[in-house]
Amino acid sequence: MFPFRISRFSVRPGSAVVLRYGTGIVSVAISLGIALFLRHDNLPHPFISFSLAAIAVTFWSAGTGPGLVALLLSYLALSALFVPGKILGSSSEPYLAFYGIFGTAVSWFSTSRRRAERLLTRARDHLESRVAERTRELEQSNEELQGTHAKLQHEKDRLKLLLDLNNSIVSKLDLRDLLRDISASVRRLMQCDAVGVTLPDPETGELKLFALDFPGAKGFLREEMTRPSGSLANKAFSTGDPMTFIIGQDVGTVEADFGREGLQSACWLLLISRTRVLGVLGLSRLQAIRFSQEDVHFLTQVATQVAIAVENALSYRKISQLSDKLAQEKLYLEDEIRSEANFEEIVGKSQALHRVLKLVETVAPTDSTVLIFGETGTGKELIARAIHDLSSRSSNTFVRLNCAALPAGLLESELFGHEKGAFTGAIAQRIGRLELANHGTIFLDEIGEIPLELQPKLLRVLQERDFERLGGTRTIRTDVRLIAATNRDLAAMVQEQKFRADLFFRLNVFPVELPPLRERAEDIPLLVRHFAEEFSRRMGRKVEAISSQTMNALREYQWPGNIRELQNIIERSVILSSGPSLNVPMAELHPLAMPASANKAPAKSTRRTPVRSILAEVDRNQIIGALKGAGGRIGGPSGAAARLGLKRTTFITRMKKLGISPSPVSQLKMDSTDTSGTSDISTVQNSPSDITSSE
Repeated sequence: MFPFRISRFSVRPGSAVVLRYGTGIVSVAISLGIALFLRHDNLPHPFISFSLAAIAVTFWSAGTGPGLVALLLSYLALSALFVPGKILGSSSEPYLAFYGIFGTAVSWFSTSRRRAERLLTRARDHLESRVAERTRELEQSNEELQGTHAKLQHEKDRLKLLLDLNNSIVSKLDLRDLLRDISASVRRLMQCDAVGVTLPDPETGELKLFALDFPGAKGFLREEMTRPSGSLANKAFSTGDPMTFIIGQDVGTVEADFGREGLQSACWLLLISRTRVLGVLGLSRLQAIRFSQEDVHFLTQVATQVAIAVENALSYRKISQLSDKLAQEKLYLEDEIRSEANFEEIVGKSQALHRVLKLVETVAPTDSTVLIFGETGTGKELIARAIHDLSSRSSNTFVRLNCAALPAGLLESELFGHEKGAFTGAIAQRIGRLELANHGTIFLDEIGEIPLELQPKLLRVLQERDFERLGGTRTIRTDVRLIAATNRDLAAMVQEQKFRADLFFRLNVFPVELPPLRERAEDIPLLVRHFAEEFSRRMGRKVEAISSQTMNALREYQWPGNIRELQNIIERSVILSSGPSLNVPMAELHPLAMPASANKAPAKSTRRTPVRSILAEVDRNQIIGALKGAGGRIGGPSGAAARLGLKRTTFITRMKKLGISPSPVSQLKMDSTDTSGTSDISTVQNSPSDITSSE
C-alpha cells in the first residue's frame, strides 16, 4: 500500500520529487539499521544489508522513483558513516558484482515498467479522447434523433388533423357545427389562439365571421359580425393569395378588432372549391410570432380540406332547404286542396265589383303592399290571388296564413319558422311561411288578430326585408310581397292602442275595400248559377232551373255572411233537390241576423218588399206545389215531404206554421204572385260586360 501511495506522488511535480528522494533515503537508513541489528546475530552482513537495500530499492522502483544509482550512492554514504571500514573492506568483489548486476537488472525492469506505464498512459489518454469524441457523436446523434422524432410526431399530428377533417366532412353536415369542430382542431395543432372561418352572406354578399373558436375572446370578435370592406379578409378574398402579418406593424386600424382582442399575428388562407372561392380561413396568435412558410404550406392543405367540407355542407344545406321547402309546399298545397272550394272565378258584373277589379289591375304589376278591407265572406282571398296571378311573381308560390286561426306562440313559429330546440317540442328545424313565400306572395288574412308583441317583427320584415327564426340568430333575407286582409277597423284599433300605428301605415300602402254582397244584388243570379252548376257537377246531379220567386227572395235577402253564406245555401239546395229544379230551403235564412255593419243604409236607396214575407210566401208555395205533385200524400217515398227532402214531422210542422190545412189538393191555392214561372239556370248568362277573372 505504501509504495503505491508513493507512486501516486511521483506523477506530481515540485515538492513531490523532494518527498520521493527523502523517502528513498529513509528506506536505506532503515535497511542499514536492520542490517546492523542482524550483524550482531552473526549473519553475513554485506549480503544481508545489500539484500535488504535491494529489496527497498525494488519496492521503491515499483513506482516512478529517482532510480537505482541515487539509492546506491545514498547507501554507500550511510555505510561510510555507520559501518566500520574494516567491515566494508572485507566485502569481496564478487558480492559487489552480484549486487551491481542485480541492481542493473532491477533498474532495467523498472525502466521497462515505466516505459510500459507511459505507453499505457498514452493509450489510456487516446482511448479516453476517442471515448469522449464518440460520446459527443452519440449525444449529437441522440439530439438529431430526438429532433427527427419530434418532427415525425408533428407530421403525425398534422396527418391526424387531416384525417380528422376528412372524418368530420363525412360525419357532420351542419355547416356551423362542422366549422366549429375544424376551427378547434386547427387551433390546438397550430398552437394559435383563435381560428375563424369567414364566408360571404348568401343574400348580401358581405363577408361575415361564420364560425369562431377563440376561448379568450372579449367580445370584439364574434360570429355573424360583418368584416369591413377594407379588411384583410376581404383583401385575401379578392386577391386570392395567402397572407401572414404582424398586427400593428403590417396593418393599420382596419383590423382594430384584432388589436382590442390582444391578437398580435395572423394568417389568412382562401377556401377554394373546384369552381369558386368559398371563403377565408383565418388563424391568429396572442404573440407577435409570424407564421412560417412551412405553416402556410400545411395550412394550405388544411384549407383545401376545409373548402371541400364547406362546399359539401353548403350543398347539403341548399338541398335540405329545398327539400324542406318542397315538403312544406306539399303540405301547404295538400291543405289548400282540402280547404279550397275550387271556385277560381270572380263572378259578377256590378259596378262595385268593377271598381275593385280596376284597382286590382292597377296594383298587381307593382310589388307594393296591399291591404284588403271587407266583411267576412266577401272574397278577400280571391282578390289577393288575383293580384298575385296578375303580378310578375305569378310563377312563384302564393302562401296564405289565417292569423286568427293560431295562438300567438304558434303564430310566430308558423310565420317566421323556428330552429331545433327553440321550444319544447321543436325537435327539428322548420321554415316559416315568410321563407316559404320567398320570391312569391304571402297573404295574411285577419291581420288585425296579430298580437302586439309580434307586430314589430312583422314591421321589420316590411322595412328591412329580413328576420330571424324563432330561437335562431342567423338573419334570413326574404323577397316577398305582402297582401293583408281584415274585416276590422284597423284605424280604430290604432286609436285604441290595439294595433301599432307604424305597422298600419306600412300595410295601408294601397287599400282595397270589397263591397258586401247586399250591395251587389245584381251579381246574385250570376253567383247562384255559378255555385249551382259547380255543385251539380261535383255531386252528379242535374239542376237546371230555379223559380223566379225564389231568385227574387235571394236577391232581397241581406246576406250577412256574404258570398260564403250564399255558397253554403246553394250547396245545401243542390243536395236537397231531387229534380231539375233548385230547391232552396228558404226557412233556414230566417234566423240569420244582420251584422252591425249590415245595418248601414245601402248605397242606393231602394224601396223593397219585406224579406220575411217574401220568404214565407216562397216556402208556402213550395209546400203546396209538393202536395199537388204527390197527390196530397205527405209521407212515403213519393210523398210531398220526400220531394222537399224533409222529414214527415218537419213537413207537417211547416204546414201548420204557414197555415196550410190538409184539405183536398184541388182546393189548395197558391198566393196571388205567380210562382209557376221558373227561370232556367242556364239562361242566367253573363252579359258581355260581365267581369270574370280566373284566379
